[in-house]
Amino acid sequence: MSLTLTLTGTGGAQGVPAWGCECAACARARRSPQYRRQPCSGVVKFNDAITLIDAGLHDLADRWSPGSFQQFLLTHYHMDHVQGLFPLRWGVGDPIPVYGPPDEQGCDDLFKHPGLLDFSHTVEPFVVFDLQGLQVTPLPLNHSKLTFGYLLETAHSRVAWLSDTAGLPEKTLKFLRNNQPQVMVMDCSHPPRADAPRNHCDLNTVLALNQVIRSPR
Repeated sequence: MSLTLTLTGTGGAQGVPAWGCECAACARARRSPQYRRQPCSGVVKFNDAITLIDAGLHDLADRWSPGSFQQFLLTHYHMDHVQGLFPLRWGVGDPIPVYGPPDEQGCDDLFKHPGLLDFSHTVEPFVVFDLQGLQVTPLPLNHSKLTFGYLLETAHSRVAWLSDTAGLPEKTLKFLRNNQPQVMVMDCSHPPRADAPRNHCDLNTVLALNQVIRSPR
């Protein structure tokens, strides 16, 4: 079966339109809902299994019925990447596995009161694990909280998910250079800047990184 990845959110914590912003992009998003950008997130489908990458969308319970997906794969525990878990945890049904970095703090009281969410599935850098036949490699990123990207691999596909990072750690860059993804989804929160921003990439940084990685898409 083929691997598919759908982007369900491509925005930062402020979203688009940002409150009070009158730039051209935000003005267009107010006029035309299709240009609105929600919290960064994605849906991975492989072998009839569905994995939700991050949980920043506030309406997860409306989007997904019980049993319609298999697990969450979290990049990190900033609020805009996990806020959808807070109401979902008090639902009724089977436990939902949550894979993510070994962040002892988590976010607010999610670990103290997990409800039906199972946070026991912590993952380690560069240690491959299996999700219903999909091979997943956690990749350390540069962010203000412990954050992982992921290389998603099948027999015929290799996709890198690299959200919320300012550049890449040397080990991650070397790994991706040696395991070239066919598709790379990467943080590009800022237009080109003379000085690289903190916590998120600008366009110059992304282009320079791909000169090394050479992902075709």
